[in-house]
Order: sequence, then structure tokens, then C-alpha cells
Amino acid sequence: MLDIGQKAPDFSLPNENGDIISLSDFKGRKLVLYFYPKDSTPGCTTEAKGFSTLGKEFEATDTAILGASKDSIKRHQNFIAKQDLKVSLLSDEDGILCEAYTVWVLKKLYGREYMGIERATFLIDEDGVIRNIWRKVKVKGHVDAVLEAAQAL
Repeated sequence: MLDIGQKAPDFSLPNENGDIISLSDFKGRKLVLYFYPKDSTPGCTTEAKGFSTLGKEFEATDTAILGASKDSIKRHQNFIAKQDLKVSLLSDEDGILCEAYTVWVLKKLYGREYMGIERATFLIDEDGVIRNIWRKVKVKGHVDAVLEAAQAL
């Protein structure tokens, strides 16, 4: 399990354009890295739209935003186009990033157990250190809470 104050695990993954994005690309900037279960589902759409809507406010605090799921580049492209999203989305099809950030977890739904992505957000500072972690995120009000934390950092 990752803790506040730890170095954020490094990564190099493709975004929706196929560009390889690494943690080191954000050296000197803050980064919001949020994990969500699946493109085009209600909660994930609401969260992505929330981060898109407040993008300028995050930018004003020199904070970049990256979403991450196990969806393919093509699914990310469709999701962004359909919802007019302004955030970049990492494609973690192999689950390497989800494992590194400990968000690939056992979930339960209607008595059935399965492995899936826990909705979680990490606020990483300019030096690559985790400064805040939100786990088992409830979408309502979450983006505002992350923005407040980014502004306070």
C-alpha cells in the first residue's frame, strides 16, 4: 500500500494519442493521477467531466491531470471525443500502473467477488512525492476536494 510522503512509482504508458507519458514529464509540476474503473460508465464520466471543467483552475496551480484505466487507446479516444473531455487518459491495459499504485483490488458487487480498479486519486508534488491520497472515492464533491488540496500545496 502506498502512503503519503512516499516517492510516487514511476511509469511510462501511452495516452489517448499513443504518446508515451512518464512521471518524470511532470518534474517541477504537481500532478493529479486519478484511477477509474471504465470509460463511458456513469461515475467515470462524471469524474472525468469534473476534472475537465476545473482544468483551468488546476492549471492555475501548475497542476497537471491524468486519468488512468485499463481501457485501450481507442476506447479513450472515443470517450474523450464523445464527452468533450479536456484531460489526458493513460491506457494501462496490462495493469502495471494499477498494480504499482495498489488500486487493482478485490471488489464485491451483489455478493460476487472480482478484481477491478478501485476509484482512487493521488496528488503528487513537484518532486514526485505523494502528498495526498483519496481511496474508495465517491464522485460527488471529489474534484473540488482535490483542487483544494492542490491549491494548498
